[in-house]
Amino acid sequence: MRDAFVASSTRFLDDPRTTIVLADISADAFAGAARRYPGQVVNVGIREQLMVGVAGGLALTGQRPIVHSYAPFLVERAYEQIKLDLDHQGVGAVLVSIGASYDRAEAGRTHLAPADVALIDTLDGWTVHVPGHPDEVPDLLRDAVCGQHSTYLRLSTRSNARAYPQAGGLHVVRDAGPGAALLVAVGPVRDDALAAVADLPVTVAYTHRPRPFDGTGLRALAGSEVIVVEPYLAGTSARVVAEALADRPHRLLSLGVGRAELRRYGTAEDHDRWHGLDPAGLRRAIGDFLTAGGPTRRPAPATATGSAG
Repeated sequence: MRDAFVASSTRFLDDPRTTIVLADISADAFAGAARRYPGQVVNVGIREQLMVGVAGGLALTGQRPIVHSYAPFLVERAYEQIKLDLDHQGVGAVLVSIGASYDRAEAGRTHLAPADVALIDTLDGWTVHVPGHPDEVPDLLRDAVCGQHSTYLRLSTRSNARAYPQAGGLHVVRDAGPGAALLVAVGPVRDDALAAVADLPVTVAYTHRPRPFDGTGLRALAGSEVIVVEPYLAGTSARVVAEALADRPHRLLSLGVGRAELRRYGTAEDHDRWHGLDPAGLRRAIGDFLTAGGPTRRPAPATATGSAG
C-alpha cells in the first residue's frame, strides 16, 4: 500500500497547489520527487507536530497538503496540531499513515496505534479510508486530494486477496439470505472475517470508508443482529451503528483490537491471534454471539452478490 501511495501521490505534484509534507518517514521514497518538484516535497525532520503545523499553514494559503508518517506519530503525537492547526482554522489536509494498529509490532509500543481512527472520530466532518488492498489506494487518494475537506487514509501491510475500489458504501460480498446476521468488515480484515463465518448464517458487507459510515446501506441490510469487525480499537464504530439503527431493536457485537496493554512484541499475525482477530478467534466470538441470541442456528449456504451502497 505504501508503494501505491508513493507512486500515486507523486503524480499530484504536477499541480503546484499540492505539497507533500514529511517527518523523515518515507523521505527516501520521495527523494526523486523532491528533486523534480523542489519546494513541493517538504521534510521537516523528526518533528511530527511541526509537520502538521506546516500543513495547516500551507492549507491557509490555498495549498492541498498531503501529510505522511507512521500512524502513532501522525495522529497520536500530533493530535493537538490536527485539532488546532487544521480543524480550528477551518482548513483541510490529507493525512496518510502507515503502520496501522500493529504492522510494526516488532518495534514495540511506540509503533502501535490502534486508537488512531477513534481519535480522528472525535473531530467533525472527517473522511476516513481504510483500504483492504493496494489497488484501492490510488482512487481513494485521488478522491481525497481532489476534495476540500480533511481525510485520513490509513495504510497497512495487510491485504485482502481482492480489491473493491468502489466499496465506500457497504458492499455485500457474502449473502446468507433473509434473517441472517449482518457482519460489517472494514478494510484488511475482510478475508479473515469471511473465513470465520464460512459455515454460519451471516451476511458479510465490506467497506474501506468507515467515515462517513454508510448508515443507509446498514439499514437496508441489517436485521436484529449486527457484527462489526474493525482492524483498530474495538467499538470505534459502535456509535455510528447505534445512530443508524436507533429506531430498531438490535444486538451489536464489536470486534477489533482490545484495550488491554499486552506488553509484548511478536508479529502482526501474533497480535491478530492475541486480540481474537484471526479467523479462529473471530469464529469463536461470532459463534458465541449468535448462540446467545437465540436457538442454535444451522449453517446456511451463502453466495456472492452486489453492493448495497
